[in-house]
Amino acid sequence: MTTAELQKRSEKSQNLRVIQVDETWFYVESDEGKICYKVCYAGEENYCCPCGDFQKGAKSDLNFKCKHILAVMNCVPNGEQEKAQFLERRKPKLDERFITTIENKDFVLYAGLLDLGHQKGILKIDVEPLQLPTAENGHMAFCKATVLSKSGEVYTDVGDANPQNCHPRVAKHLLRMASTRAIARALRSMTNVGMTALEEIADFGDIIDVHDKREARKIPQAAPRKIAKVEKKDIKSIPQQEQAAQANQDNPPPAQAAPQPGNDNKAAEARKADGNGNGKGKTKQEAIPKISSAQANAIANLSRRRGISVEDLEKMSTDAYGVKVEHLSQKDASSLIRQLQQSS
Repeated sequence: MTTAELQKRSEKSQNLRVIQVDETWFYVESDEGKICYKVCYAGEENYCCPCGDFQKGAKSDLNFKCKHILAVMNCVPNGEQEKAQFLERRKPKLDERFITTIENKDFVLYAGLLDLGHQKGILKIDVEPLQLPTAENGHMAFCKATVLSKSGEVYTDVGDANPQNCHPRVAKHLLRMASTRAIARALRSMTNVGMTALEEIADFGDIIDVHDKREARKIPQAAPRKIAKVEKKDIKSIPQQEQAAQANQDNPPPAQAAPQPGNDNKAAEARKADGNGNGKGKTKQEAIPKISSAQANAIANLSRRRGISVEDLEKMSTDAYGVKVEHLSQKDASSLIRQLQQSS
C-alpha cells in the first residue's frame, strides 16, 4: 500500500463511528451508517475485518489495513470509541395481579394465562366443539383447544363443563365455559404454568359475599327506626326467651300469688319484656329478617370445605347466637359466614 493510498484511507476513517465491545472486538459503521463491520484488533500485527476491501487487499499485502481497521487504530489511543451497551431482552413473566389465593392455594386467572401467552408469542388459537350439551348427555359440553405459537409449537388440550362442575351463575353458558377451560389448559402447557386456572374449579365460594349483599339490598325496609332499635335488643333476648319458654314447659310455674305493694313497677317491666304490654303477648321479633337461602347454602358449602360436621356447625351456631342455623337472622348468618371464611 502506497503512502498516498494509506493517507486517503486514513482520511475516510476519521468520520467512522467506532463502538467497542471488549478489549479486542469493535463495531465500525459504514460511510452510509447503514451497516456495521465487526473488526478484531489485538495490536499492530493482529487484526481483521469482514469488509470486501480488506479481504481483497490482505491477499496481496499482509500489512494491508482497511479504513475500518484504521478507524479503530485512531480511536483507541485517544479514547474516542464508544462503549457498547448490552440490553437484556424482557423475559415473559406472569403478572402477579392475575394470581389469586383461595384456602392457601394459588390459582391463575384465564386473563393472566392469555397475557403470558401473548408475551411468548401466540400465533393462533383454535377451538373445536366435541360435544354440545343436551338433555340426553346430561348437559355435558366438551371442547378441544389448539394453541399455535409463533415458533411453530402446537399445544392441545380439552375442557368439559356441566351443571355439576360449574357455578350456577355460568351454568347457562356451558359451551363457552368448556371452551374457556380448554384454552386455559392449553395455555398452561404453552406457558409452563403449573397452577390450576380459576375457571377450571367448580366452587366459586369467594363470590358468595357479593351475592348476599345484592340480596340484602332487595329486602324492603318498611319498619321505622324506633322499631329497628327495639329489634336489636330483641335479637339478644331471643335465646333467653326460648330458654325461658323451654323451662316453663318442663317445670310449670306455681299459682301466682297476689301482687304485693311496691312490685307494680317490676310487674310492668316484666310485661314489657314479655310483649307489648297490651295483653296479647306479641313480640316484635317477627320483623327480624330470617336467614336467606343463599346464606344457608353459603354456610353449608363453607362448613363442608372446612370439614365441619353438621353437629359441630349447629353447636357453633347455638353457642354463638343461641339458635340453630335455620333460625338465624340474616345479620347473624352473615357473621357466621365471615367466621367460617376466616377459620383455617
